[in-house]
Amino acid sequence: MEIWDAYDENFNKVDGVTLIRDEEIPDGYYHLVSEIIVIHTDGTYLMMQRDFRKHLGGKWELTAGGSALQGEDSLACAIRELKEETGVVTNKLTRIGRVQHCGYKTFYEVYMCITNIQKDEIILQEGETSSYKWVSLDELSKMPIEEFASIRFHQFIM
Repeated sequence: MEIWDAYDENFNKVDGVTLIRDEEIPDGYYHLVSEIIVIHTDGTYLMMQRDFRKHLGGKWELTAGGSALQGEDSLACAIRELKEETGVVTNKLTRIGRVQHCGYKTFYEVYMCITNIQKDEIILQEGETSSYKWVSLDELSKMPIEEFASIRFHQFIM
């Protein structure tokens, strides 16, 4: 069972309230998700394809990421999720923004990771992702919107 902290609409942590994955989030509360845009030092972006068994399976994402566990802040979550989903190990992440999604009752803290790892060293997380590719900003901008699981990243790089 995955337990999360609860936040109010102003991104204040609410003491004494916990949320549980796969249970409905009560009105007035939000949970925290960290997302990381990975950019290689050559200027290309890491894209990952969602596992076909997941919601939006087969769609592409420009971010690694996931829900912050109870007691975890957004940076610690981002570092953990980046390692779990890509194999990239770093604590050099730059927070570039926050998106509040009222429909999903979620705050997305968005980070950027610039790395010079070998491009073939990405380690995909079983059950999360099925493939990856490195793309230029030009290639990214030409991809049909229907191929993406989310386009939140547009406001940060386009």
